[in-house]
Amino acid sequence: MNITSRTARAAAGILLAAALAGCSGQAPSASTSASAGGGAAGGDWILGTTETVTALDPAGAYDVASWNLQYSLFQQLMVIPANGSTEAPDAASSCTYGDAKTITCTLQSGLKFSNGHDLTSSDVKFSFERNIKIADPNGASVLLSSISNGDEKAPALADGAIETPDATTVVFHLNKADLTFIKVLTTAAASIVDEEVFPADKLLADDQVVGSGPLMLESWTKGDQAVFKANPAYTGDRKAQSAQVYVKYYKDASPLRQAVENNEVDVAWRELTPTDYADLTSKGALDVIQGEGSSFRYWVWQLATDAGKQKAVRQAAAYLIDREAIAKDSYDGTVTPAYSIVPAGFAGHKESFKDVYGAAPDADAAKKVLADAGIATPVKLTIGYTDTHYGPNAVDEATQLAEQLNASGLFDAKTDHAEWTQYQTLYKQNAYDLFILGWYPDFLDADNYLSPFIVDGGFFKNHYSNAEVNKLVEQEVGETDTAKREQIIGQLQDLTAQDVPLIPSWNGKNVAVANKTMVGVKDTLDPTYIFRLWSISKKA
Repeated sequence: MNITSRTARAAAGILLAAALAGCSGQAPSASTSASAGGGAAGGDWILGTTETVTALDPAGAYDVASWNLQYSLFQQLMVIPANGSTEAPDAASSCTYGDAKTITCTLQSGLKFSNGHDLTSSDVKFSFERNIKIADPNGASVLLSSISNGDEKAPALADGAIETPDATTVVFHLNKADLTFIKVLTTAAASIVDEEVFPADKLLADDQVVGSGPLMLESWTKGDQAVFKANPAYTGDRKAQSAQVYVKYYKDASPLRQAVENNEVDVAWRELTPTDYADLTSKGALDVIQGEGSSFRYWVWQLATDAGKQKAVRQAAAYLIDREAIAKDSYDGTVTPAYSIVPAGFAGHKESFKDVYGAAPDADAAKKVLADAGIATPVKLTIGYTDTHYGPNAVDEATQLAEQLNASGLFDAKTDHAEWTQYQTLYKQNAYDLFILGWYPDFLDADNYLSPFIVDGGFFKNHYSNAEVNKLVEQEVGETDTAKREQIIGQLQDLTAQDVPLIPSWNGKNVAVANKTMVGVKDTLDPTYIFRLWSISKKA
């Protein structure tokens, strides 16, 4: 619903201000934003966030901030509806398995990009093909391994992997049995781009992206603001509820909190501090809205460094981490300690790290594992974190983990940090022995906490490889017997705990702060962490 103006003259003035703000790159204040037309019912609104966007091109990003904008800009063949877990139609009217290695998708009729170009099966094939070929180090082409040629030096779409017998039919021929690939089709990695606009072998500039999703990009200033408007060419079920949506970026939690309290933004999502949430809840002026979450924070070992390549070092650290203390001291008890890479609630979950290393720190066990391996102590470690992507409490966690390791006398750990974009490059260049990352599921299945993490170095390129792990992952994605699949998923968690390519830290909820004029925020706070900009509106 639009904000209702008191007089026609006032409405005209507000609309003019909004239009000028869109041209200048400045968002109107939350109290004065209004619909610019386009048939959407709700008033314009502003989201505030501390997230850092890597790229708007779907081939260039694998992070929640980038993907959430891409979900608004682009269509995928299928989508996961809010609070759902089953694939639903989007660009495709249906996608179905013929067998465990074949999926046939039929496109909706009359699809168009926001520039008026037709969207056909050729665009779909092009989108997957370029993502695999570009293989951007910050991208998500790893999710498309079931249709790639597997050549790291010259990645390409596998021969015959995608057929397009006509303009509305796409047939995927997978290189292995993979019952999770239909879920991959719902992710931003499977976003459909216009082959007449996007280059085949490199990323497109952020401000030039064109999609067929419910929103279209009106202006973009990286690190400052994105302005979206309803896409009149979109004909799917994800109709934009507001004519215009602004996303405003803040350096850290402090100015974001100030902005939402001062009504400069309507919604603050990712990331205020636990203290902020508690304080704002007690004041009652704003709605602190909590939804189900499946976020995962974890520490990755870089096995290419002197310390990280030694299993005994990795195991010793796993004996020493005090997750309960981190949850209490660094996050004010707002997160839950994690003892597995697969969160509770997912089929096959088991707390393998608790089984192997215990729930509490064990310095004697850590000392023994190092001594048995003949490793001199204290072991020097560089612990990496980013202070611009996961909120200010990531600094606290990194500091606390270093203190825990050092208190044992077995480690000499120091912390180092970098801005998010640089951080993604540095951790792949072996700048850190141990570095923090967060994970928000691409799709709701235990495999999404396994394949991207433990197969041949994972998406973070940490040089871990275990032939047995690779074989088991291949088995579980193609296993149709639920009980057998859960057993394999359990084995994979046990192997991960033994090898320790990473250390799970905690799981968290999905939380937003909104003023009381906002509609639809609660509905989008589900375990997918898709913040559905198109589905939210502002009432008078």
